[in-house]
Amino acid sequence: MPNPMLKIASLTMDNSADFVIDDELAYPHFQALGWEIHPVSWRSENTDWSAYNLVLIRTPWDYQQDPTAFLATLERIVKSGTILQNPLKIVRWNMDKTYLRDLERVGVKIVPTLWGEAGSEMPVESWFEALGMDTLIVKPTISANADHTYPIRQDNAEEILPTLREVFRTRAYMVQPFLQAVVSEGEYSVFYFNGKFSHAIIKTPASGDFRVQEEHGGDIREAKPSATPHYAALREGTDKVMHALKTLGFGTPMYARVDVVRLSDDGKPEEFALMELELIEPSLYLRTSEGAPERFAQSVHDWMNQKCD
Repeated sequence: MPNPMLKIASLTMDNSADFVIDDELAYPHFQALGWEIHPVSWRSENTDWSAYNLVLIRTPWDYQQDPTAFLATLERIVKSGTILQNPLKIVRWNMDKTYLRDLERVGVKIVPTLWGEAGSEMPVESWFEALGMDTLIVKPTISANADHTYPIRQDNAEEILPTLREVFRTRAYMVQPFLQAVVSEGEYSVFYFNGKFSHAIIKTPASGDFRVQEEHGGDIREAKPSATPHYAALREGTDKVMHALKTLGFGTPMYARVDVVRLSDDGKPEEFALMELELIEPSLYLRTSEGAPERFAQSVHDWMNQKCD
């Protein structure tokens, strides 16, 4: 029987009906290791966080609607004395996608990106010239689930510009080239638990779309070495991202998801670039890889044992 003194709060949202969540696949493995695990909304105002040994930030996928309130909840958890994972320091850094600039500075190859402040001028024509593509993606630097993400083309830029100005009047934004490889090949996600590789997936958008999330019709499958072109380069690239975290002083997070894409089909076909490094609330796609639910539970258990020794 699980020891009632060993409790985990799995931080989630009030309403997850429109999302695909598979964290419960790991619950039996947590229980076998002596842990009770309870989903708790991050918006809860009457939770005694000190009643838990650990709070895992797992599926609060609406936090971008009120990041200030979300951070306030995390601060209350930390002040309660309960362990928060990933740590608040990492969350603050990873919440704004300008973290990509830090990673680029220490040698990580990122998707070419232009940055804009909230309410700033939007020189669309110069974006196309600077990035050398006829289709671009504009999105907030604080976002999730492809919220407020807009594809723009040279032939419709003037038409969509008023919408962009309104949406980003109060939001900082980033501009990236639309990479055909996302459609033709897919976006890769590589998962690390306590710094150790667990599994990898490839995500492809539905026909006529560019968003790879399941909520938007994307297809998700495991990326296996035998069926994945340039798999060694994929792993080498994502390992480099994880090493860069140590260089930046963040150590090894309890869990991480590294999202990358191949830049082109010519030139250096094995070259991958970082799209996002998900350290706050990444979907772990535990169902895609045999043994992943158990590996996740075991990694959390081992980390806590080391912490308490």
